[in-house]
Amino acid sequence: MDHWLSPEGWQAVALSLRVSLWATALSLPFGLLVAHALARWRFPGRSLLNGLVHLPLILPPVVTGYLLLLTFGRNGPVGGWLHDWLGITLAFRWTGAALAAAVMSFPLMVRAIRLAIEAVDPKLEAAAATLGAARPVVFLTVTLPLILPGIIAGAILAFAKAMGEFGATITFVANIPGQTQTVPSAIYAFLQVPGGEAQVWRLVLISVAVAMLALLLSEWLSRRVARRIAGR
Repeated sequence: MDHWLSPEGWQAVALSLRVSLWATALSLPFGLLVAHALARWRFPGRSLLNGLVHLPLILPPVVTGYLLLLTFGRNGPVGGWLHDWLGITLAFRWTGAALAAAVMSFPLMVRAIRLAIEAVDPKLEAAAATLGAARPVVFLTVTLPLILPGIIAGAILAFAKAMGEFGATITFVANIPGQTQTVPSAIYAFLQVPGGEAQVWRLVLISVAVAMLALLLSEWLSRRVARRIAGR
């Protein structure tokens, strides 16, 4: 397989999968919480929270990466604290790539889950509450099963977005082969090398295959969950 794709290319593919899986898994609980808050709660600052969540979609990715570097870099307020007290370094590490990917994909995840929550009839939740069920119980037994297709769709969208993230990642963690070089960064690097077009096309094919597989998996899981909810 090394004759088809270089070792650096395979390292980039493996790192992209690792970064995307971690970014999706770590952001999913926060995405579910924020989506539920925006869909069901009314509180001061709700519009501000909604704007902050969707800000990465509006800002240039390089700007988002620079803000992450200022905040989570070794000299940043959060990054300095993490390094001094917990020994965690995010800038120029694969963990920083996961953070950048999570930030950039978070709006898509939240929006998909929020739409699923808003599609649930509040009367169903109210009926469960009138029977004496506490709010956490109502969410776990009524809301969560109904929004599972939306959660799956949001997670798959976030994973696909994380796989393709480039601007914020390269600004925050650079493009270090074997350490922070993801598939988009590797494509960029191969484009700068004479004769690297063959490696670029192979990475493009892998990217398309992973994206299509993710979409097909999302459709299959969503339909399977929907049939289970419907009792078929």
